[in-house]
Amino acid sequence: MSSDTSINQSDARDERDRCSTGIDGLDNILNGGLPRGNTVLFTGSCGTGKTTLSLEFLVHGALAGENSLFISVTEATDKLLTNVIPYDFFDESMIKKGKLILVDMPIVYERLGLTDIEFSLEDVDTLVKAIGNLVDELSIKRLVIDSITSVCYRLKTEEKIREFILRIGKALSDRGCTSILISEISPNAERYSLYGVEEAIADGIVLMGNLERRGDLLRTLQVVKMRGTSHSRAKYVLDLTPAGVLLVPLLKGGGG
Repeated sequence: MSSDTSINQSDARDERDRCSTGIDGLDNILNGGLPRGNTVLFTGSCGTGKTTLSLEFLVHGALAGENSLFISVTEATDKLLTNVIPYDFFDESMIKKGKLILVDMPIVYERLGLTDIEFSLEDVDTLVKAIGNLVDELSIKRLVIDSITSVCYRLKTEEKIREFILRIGKALSDRGCTSILISEISPNAERYSLYGVEEAIADGIVLMGNLERRGDLLRTLQVVKMRGTSHSRAKYVLDLTPAGVLLVPLLKGGGG
């Protein structure tokens, strides 16, 4: 009886509506894509491809007719477009049509009057409401915040970080918005986020890293957890190409 229950629970997980990332390898790992409404942490050190992969997720969403929003916390979005979108399938008209929207978080802070170096719990509430309003007004179905770590620098305490991630995750999930929060960690970090709070609350963790093998520095990707679906936990080699992100199993990609 317990075996049947386990099978039924597995089937229920895999029946959840999926948000295809548009990246074949990642969709295969996740049995069809991110469970719709999940808030997922893409975490790794500098140069591991987090921003590029998350932008491809949004571009594929825009191409599929889903309004997609990129919130950049540290880098101006006009510079980002020039440097990070090398895709053959990227079409600037999706920005003009409002399918792919890019917002600079410092401008949001300024408009909300959030000028203090450290945010209060009231400021957290103001910020979450503002992002929720943006999602409503623009009918957003996919969202990326790059990076959540930079927002957390303004929150300082674990209590406020927990409140922010809980509230933003619920606000986005309630709206049926599938979201990626980018987390910056050092190469030798023993946890998946700077404060350890983010990883405990997120619905999923995708770990991205660098691996030196036979003189080459390979980018790697591993789905550590994902609520709402069964998934591979194997490590894959990630290659950034003009055709998009390509993933191959580490043993094949790394040469054994």
